[in-house]
Amino acid sequence: MRRVVTAEQMRAAEQVVFDQQPDVDLMGRAAGEVARVADEVVPDGPVIVAVGPGNNGGDGLFAAALLADHRPVAFWLAMGRGHEAGLAAARAAGCAELDAVGALDALGDAVLVVDAVTGLGARPGLSGEILTFAEACAAAAVPVLAVDLPSGLDADSGGVHPGFAAAHTVTFQTVKPCHVEEPAAGRCGRLHVVDIGVDIPETQLRQAEESDIAAWWPRPDAGSDKYSRGVVMVDTGSQQYQGAALLGVAGALHAGAGMVRYTGGVPSGLILSRFPSVVIGEGRAQSMVLGSGWGDGGVSEGRVSAARLHGVPAVVDADALHALPSGRIDGWLLTPHPGELARMLGCSRSHVESEPLVCVREVSRQTGTVVLLKGATQYVAEPSGRVTVAVRGPAWTAQAGSGDVLAGVCGALLAAGLPAWRAGVVGASIQAVTAARNPGPYPPDELARRIPATVAELLGSVAE
Repeated sequence: MRRVVTAEQMRAAEQVVFDQQPDVDLMGRAAGEVARVADEVVPDGPVIVAVGPGNNGGDGLFAAALLADHRPVAFWLAMGRGHEAGLAAARAAGCAELDAVGALDALGDAVLVVDAVTGLGARPGLSGEILTFAEACAAAAVPVLAVDLPSGLDADSGGVHPGFAAAHTVTFQTVKPCHVEEPAAGRCGRLHVVDIGVDIPETQLRQAEESDIAAWWPRPDAGSDKYSRGVVMVDTGSQQYQGAALLGVAGALHAGAGMVRYTGGVPSGLILSRFPSVVIGEGRAQSMVLGSGWGDGGVSEGRVSAARLHGVPAVVDADALHALPSGRIDGWLLTPHPGELARMLGCSRSHVESEPLVCVREVSRQTGTVVLLKGATQYVAEPSGRVTVAVRGPAWTAQAGSGDVLAGVCGALLAAGLPAWRAGVVGASIQAVTAARNPGPYPPDELARRIPATVAELLGSVAE
């Protein structure tokens, strides 16, 4: 699990180090890691280092001095000035100094650009000669290695602004919001999180990793039976939306549910023709899945309230989200997309998309439930205010039916005993990881069938 820190939190953590070790050289450590990663991703050939006047630029200049020991390096003072000690080191190491025109001309021979123009505290967006250079890097297909974050991004948000698009980003100690929240995360390329000796305190925003998913995945043992593995009662689908039922059942079965009971509005023959292990009708269960594909005629507060009487955790999706009973609902997991969350809050979808953390936390606080906000970045909020970001996946999963499968997967995980927040994180993550391991336009039902192979691979890596 990675802790996600804001720019202010990172500065405070660094200040603790400076207070305790006044002579510590964090910039030297950071520069050494930047140079190491630069040599790792593009081992040979000329490098251009674009630097700003702050500490981020200092990291870049000291890295330039290290790289110049064994390869051609030139630097450009993008704002006309630079960190004094770093500038002296780069010049002493024999780095060539360029102006704006020279930097553009040098792109023809460069194999790598190190972007050290702005850092965590900078205002978002670039303009003028710096933006022209950033755009020229993209046009020339010269890979960019960003120091801490691609210049132009706001460290504390997922918004995008004019600036660099990096193939690689070196960030120090832990990730920042721009590294994990889309669409900004897409500008960062491959992340290299390096240790420079700064302790990061607990935060209210974290990001799950594949190793967490492997560690949390419920595993049967020699004493397991269908009930101990978990029985999921699925009340989804309708005559109008029969596919929602099939997709939710597929998600639950392929996530390893001990048994699936189906109680929705789709003919039992259709369900059994696809999934003969499903039991039709109510009975003993450890979790429920509600709402997917109910349709306009299937929503009622009574239907959701009746589900609450079962006294088991539930995944609440789609139409059921707008029929929640009043009061706190401990153990329930809501799975809205931004439009559904906006309706729950009485705001616009654009507001949810611009302030996802604020909005998902608010719905979790109001309802007392865990809320999984689906989308390019998937946030799982708890009533305490803590939010965990699921493992990132490819955009191929932005397809009708993915949410129905996800609801079924989460239902199986709830039935196996995972708390609601962990079921949301693990469910969203396993779907993303499966899509990443099977790139291309696979439909949701096909990805559901591939989940067991992903689970086996993840658990095998843990065993090793």
